Amino acid sequence: MRSYRPRAGETSSITRPDGPVGIGGRACVNRFPVPDRSPLRIVREMSTTLTAGSPPAARRAPGFWIIAPVVAMAAFMEVLDLSIANVSLLHIAGSLSATPDQATWILTAYTVTNAIILPLSGWLATTFGRKRYFMASIGCFSVASFLCGLAPTLGLLILFRAIQGLVGGGLQPNAQAILSDAAPPEKRGMAFAIYGIAVIFAPAIGPTLGGWITDHMSWRWVFLINVPVGLLLLPFVKALITDPPHMVAAQARRRERRDRLDYLGFSLIAVGLGSLQVVLDRGQQDNWFASHLIVAMTAVTLLTLASFVYWEWHREDPIVDLKLLKNPTFAAANFLMFMLGFILLATTVLLPLFVQSLMGYTAEEAGLLLSPGGLTIMLLMPLVGRLVSRVDVRFLISGGLVVVSVALFMLTRVDTQSGFFTLMWIRVIQGCGLAFLFVPINTAAFGVLPPEKSSNGSALINMARNIGGSVGISFVVTMAQRWQQFHQNLLVAHVRASSPELQAYLGRVRAYFAHRPGFPHAPRGQAYGYLYQTIIRQAGMLAYIDDFALLGLVTLAMIPFVFFLKSGRLAKGAHVLLE
Repeated sequence: MRSYRPRAGETSSITRPDGPVGIGGRACVNRFPVPDRSPLRIVREMSTTLTAGSPPAARRAPGFWIIAPVVAMAAFMEVLDLSIANVSLLHIAGSLSATPDQATWILTAYTVTNAIILPLSGWLATTFGRKRYFMASIGCFSVASFLCGLAPTLGLLILFRAIQGLVGGGLQPNAQAILSDAAPPEKRGMAFAIYGIAVIFAPAIGPTLGGWITDHMSWRWVFLINVPVGLLLLPFVKALITDPPHMVAAQARRRERRDRLDYLGFSLIAVGLGSLQVVLDRGQQDNWFASHLIVAMTAVTLLTLASFVYWEWHREDPIVDLKLLKNPTFAAANFLMFMLGFILLATTVLLPLFVQSLMGYTAEEAGLLLSPGGLTIMLLMPLVGRLVSRVDVRFLISGGLVVVSVALFMLTRVDTQSGFFTLMWIRVIQGCGLAFLFVPINTAAFGVLPPEKSSNGSALINMARNIGGSVGISFVVTMAQRWQQFHQNLLVAHVRASSPELQAYLGRVRAYFAHRPGFPHAPRGQAYGYLYQTIIRQAGMLAYIDDFALLGLVTLAMIPFVFFLKSGRLAKGAHVLLE
């Protein structure tokens, strides 16, 4: 039997298959004009109408639990590449006949282009369609990873890494926006928990995984591993993900207005964020403002970003919707997310440096030290996702900050004789606190945004976390080196040749070296060399302790900003936080 489709202007009567339903027992017949549309569009609209009356959990929850791991894996893959190549730089430099300093551009190229595309991802998703842009990002990221793995020279590897960061930068914010829209309101906290597992666990496991791959396979597989993952994800994304109605409507409006890319705004943010990342990544190596390059890049950063803010603020359709920051809750959430990235990546870099430079740990051992903390975050995230619907998010965030600060102050009590498990358990305690930050901050931020602004809001908050991480790494590495020089000068000033304690110490060291093979004729020189190495080691330990103490104080100082967030918890069945 052929189906009948009314022509434009006709009316149709539809009776529900379970019988006529009406008010007061009378049958209710729906009559409506049918516009001139394609059959496919009418079928889609009718199916949406017929399923609208079913319970939200029955209609959306199964789809969410299928979509969540696919989308989270795409974000995990992209974030992992921020840190997976860190421990492979020496191998890459040796293989491609480059210096270690030149090899660091492999990291810089990726972070620069990644930072440029992050804030633009919301505009790109609205213009081209979120699903289409997400799939293109996965496909192009896989191709760029393949090219990185086959790069024959360092120059080509840096170029392909820049392309990899550019095409993959949209994966993080779009993954978060997809999870937020796919989850029922009462499961939005769980959506952010799943996303948090991906983007917080990835930097923690990255160095360990990268070191294992480099030692047992080849540094090229650090990049090639993305190719099968990307090819596996693409068919699942195509089958499972659809653009929500508000995204389709926004894309249609933009197409009707024939909006073009804001070339001036794009140029300003590309140059500004690119220059900022160069300053942060190369500042310490080039001695900061003693370098003409760093001075020039800093000036360019300030000028272009200030111009960008002014230009975008007065545009009707900005590529980065900065006016979302007028909401106090969203602005405070962005600041807290910036500081979360600052603390997370600063400690993720600082603790391995401490154990490798002062305690003789290998890169793999340093990664194993961090991994239990990452696993703790992963296990606690689902619990926090449930708590955001029952507990005021401000209490969760404040409690998390207190726990993180306690763990950082515990690190100020360690020394070069501290054991592996002592440091590991401190990292686990810190992971417990970090798990109570990511989900509540995102819940508070997205709770005050209308659905059509989810992509733009996700771009801003992910950019805040990434820039915070870059700032945190640069800050703690610089301060560690500066404080080491400071403490070394203090310790040397207290070393006096006439000191009886010093002479007794040198006597013990000379006796030790006198019985060592290879040093029978130079015990005095070896004693003074050992003394110098001891001073440097102790100065380094004191510098790291100062860094941990400063991070602990910064964490405590964030607590007052928590109360700029809207009070309440994520109510079941509601989109916004309740007063």
